Amino acid sequence: MSLLYEVKEGDEFGIYVLIKAADVRTARNGKPFIAFRFQDRSGSMDGMYWSATEEEINKFQVGRVVFLRGDRDNYQGSPQVKIKALRLAEEGEPNDPTLYVERIDMKIDEIKEQINDALFQIHEPNINRIVRKILSEHEEAFYTFPAAKRNHHAMAGGLSFHTVSMLKIAKAILEIYPQLNSSLLIGGLILHDIGKTIELSGAISTEYTFKGKMLGHIVIMSEMIDQVCQQIGIDPDKEPVVLLKHVVLAHHGKLEYGSPVQPRLLEAEILHHIDNLDATVNMITSVLDKTEPGKESAQIYPLERRSFYQPNFRK
Repeated sequence: MSLLYEVKEGDEFGIYVLIKAADVRTARNGKPFIAFRFQDRSGSMDGMYWSATEEEINKFQVGRVVFLRGDRDNYQGSPQVKIKALRLAEEGEPNDPTLYVERIDMKIDEIKEQINDALFQIHEPNINRIVRKILSEHEEAFYTFPAAKRNHHAMAGGLSFHTVSMLKIAKAILEIYPQLNSSLLIGGLILHDIGKTIELSGAISTEYTFKGKMLGHIVIMSEMIDQVCQQIGIDPDKEPVVLLKHVVLAHHGKLEYGSPVQPRLLEAEILHHIDNLDATVNMITSVLDKTEPGKESAQIYPLERRSFYQPNFRK
């Protein structure tokens, strides 16, 4: 059976896919339609289901497996599905949602080993205890959750994979700039996105939780640090704890990007750039992996809708 990204543009297909997103919107004619995002292990693709009935809106819910018949199309430089027919997968058909979840190409044991090695670079005892405690409390979700609903590392295990990729960058930077405080940089780096285990619903058809919508992962992470301090008897007003929280709170870099504060520590500024670099590389790489040599990629919306060229030669 073909996968979404094995179908060539203009070709008709019929495949089983997972509904990753199903947003009900209103067309110019006043009729409701569903903006779908379909997914299988090759990636995700959008498609519009026009003039949807109330029954269809109730039936085609996020997390359901469907049999999708349509054409591979292109809209403003991005691949899209032109839907011809859609029905729920039936008993006896491949209707297990986990069959369609995109996953990282790295073993969890290898990720855990690299995370554990990084913990030894956190020399400040209070920060070390806080990081280890939070990791242990959210271990299962940390190694299985995506890092985002869409855009970067939006796949099962993407959260921990993103963290390890950032740790590799941080390790090189610490060698170049030994004056950096490794406890703040590594501690803040490991913790910076763990709040997404509360902000997001999980790897299958990722949605924002109520708490995620109301608070966001940055504030959630700050709360986690306070809670852990209370549990293990650390004064939350100690300088190392306050600075650790600052690194986490400032990692989006600017107020308009969602950080409650801007970086006022060198380590906080560096963490922001490491995070942005790894997310950007992942977004661009993801579309280039689906782009033929000598062609331009699909547009990347968070990067000013730019497309990127795939060279004909390799290295």
